Amino acid sequence: MGEAAIDPTIAQLRQAMERVSTTAGGAAPRVDPDVGPGEDGATSRTLAVPEALIGLFPHGGLVRGSVVSASGAGSLLLSMIAASSGAGAQVAVVGLPRLSMLAAAEMGADLDRIALVSDPGADPLQIATVLLDGMDLVVLELRGMAVPPSRAKVLAARARRNSAVLLVVGGQWPGAAAHLAARVSGYRTSSAGPSDARRCGYGRIDGWDLAVSLRSRSRPPRSAVLAAGRGSRAGAGTL
Repeated sequence: MGEAAIDPTIAQLRQAMERVSTTAGGAAPRVDPDVGPGEDGATSRTLAVPEALIGLFPHGGLVRGSVVSASGAGSLLLSMIAASSGAGAQVAVVGLPRLSMLAAAEMGADLDRIALVSDPGADPLQIATVLLDGMDLVVLELRGMAVPPSRAKVLAARARRNSAVLLVVGGQWPGAAAHLAARVSGYRTSSAGPSDARRCGYGRIDGWDLAVSLRSRSRPPRSAVLAAGRGSRAGAGTL
């Protein structure tokens, strides 16, 4: 994507961010990323995560100003988006056209607070750079890219400056503060009919459990189980 093509796209992104902010009643308050820990500090420094995952994070949520990578089941992304937007954060999702916003809404997402950029063009990093100026959480699909350290530093600095969180998937990001991984560990089913049908293996999958692990610089790896699917809501940590 050349410069002439990027400029109109960036203008459209800024308009989209303004619409999200207006529709949702304004962005979540920005904070000083250097606020210290403590009850008030922990609340202002983090974005919400699903209730089941609060214990994985050193500060109980996604620390503003950080870059986090994720891999595995897409339900993990949906639950993170649902928890953050449901708690008042403005969220942008870049390069993930198949991610179901209906499923996110069923998990508790506030769709008025979510901006979708299904096709970011040839340079999704440029699009993410712009979005970090106005959104609290930017979820970015890297399309298998190994991001050069020089560009990673630019985006990490932008996230710090704006007290935002960049959550990257589908590639390699040097120097991420933490890495989330999720895999399906079990399914929940309901009957499709009488008991003899259940014995024959008929029924409907209503939900599934995700085994989620977090590796970070500041503590040993931790893991938790997150329920997803029909009737599962992300809940929230602090915003």
